[in-house]
Amino acid sequence: MKAYSSARDEFTDVAEVYLDANENPFDNGINRYPDPYQKKLKKRISEIKSIPIHNIMLGNGSDEVLDLIFRAFCEPKCDNVIVTPPTYGMYKVLSGMNNVDLKSSYLDSNFDIEIDDILDKIDANTKLILLCSPNNPSGNTMQEDQVKKLLLKSNCLVVIDEAYIDFSEKYSYLDKLNLFPNLIVCQTLSKAWGMAGIRLGICYASETIISVLNKIKPPYNVNVLTQKKALASLENIDNYRSNLEEIIKEKGKLRAALEQITFVKLIYPSDANFWLIEVDDANRRYEQLLQEGIVVRNRTNEISCENCLRITVGTQKENEKLIKALKKLQQ
Repeated sequence: MKAYSSARDEFTDVAEVYLDANENPFDNGINRYPDPYQKKLKKRISEIKSIPIHNIMLGNGSDEVLDLIFRAFCEPKCDNVIVTPPTYGMYKVLSGMNNVDLKSSYLDSNFDIEIDDILDKIDANTKLILLCSPNNPSGNTMQEDQVKKLLLKSNCLVVIDEAYIDFSEKYSYLDKLNLFPNLIVCQTLSKAWGMAGIRLGICYASETIISVLNKIKPPYNVNVLTQKKALASLENIDNYRSNLEEIIKEKGKLRAALEQITFVKLIYPSDANFWLIEVDDANRRYEQLLQEGIVVRNRTNEISCENCLRITVGTQKENEKLIKALKKLQQ
């Protein structure tokens, strides 16, 4: 395939007058098309992550990045992908959208991957294995030795979704890109960077994989406002670090409080910005919290998550309101 060649691809220098793209000439800050390859933004991401620009592709949220991966590497009505439930529900949606068969290898009782089961499920038409690490909804990071074994022994692409990696003290797979040509790492600015509203997902992979994805992505998939806001935020590392530190501190305080709630039976380990907790009756407790004006996520219908609620770490004030409500409900 050959990618669409836009006006901003053909002329990348600076001129006094632009009459090449049929744009409205009256300057309002957004009358010009955005840079289709987001060069300034990628340069900043490259500096922060120590990853070369040619190993980076940006998308309209991680969901677009994942969709592009499906479309690039999976043949509809022919190929299949493997997911590891309970996990991020968009993987299943994308397989349906792209008419690709979905195989499930369920996580074990510790929410870790069953490596032998995954390998047994791989066949000649398996093109992707999708792992969320730290996982959603469980919050745990997949064991490094198991993931490395999968990268070495599988004959397909392994996509590691690291949406929550900033909250973890454990490893990212970014530094393994040069070791495993079949590795794709997805990250986002939606979580720790606090920019869910601008929709910016980041794909890190080999130059070969990135070149394929660049051929099929929409030419202006990341708009001007998103690029400007993301770049401004990425220049303010101190604010990011301050907010991240506060969330991690509040996360610890929230766990300590949850341990004192009598109907909380189990708090699962978490490397993310949330806790998955098992309660006596998830449906009942969810509805009761709604009556208190608090929305959490009821995960009781997910595999291995019976009577589980997922609670995002909020601000100090929000967490205090939650704990006050939980204490009231146990009376």
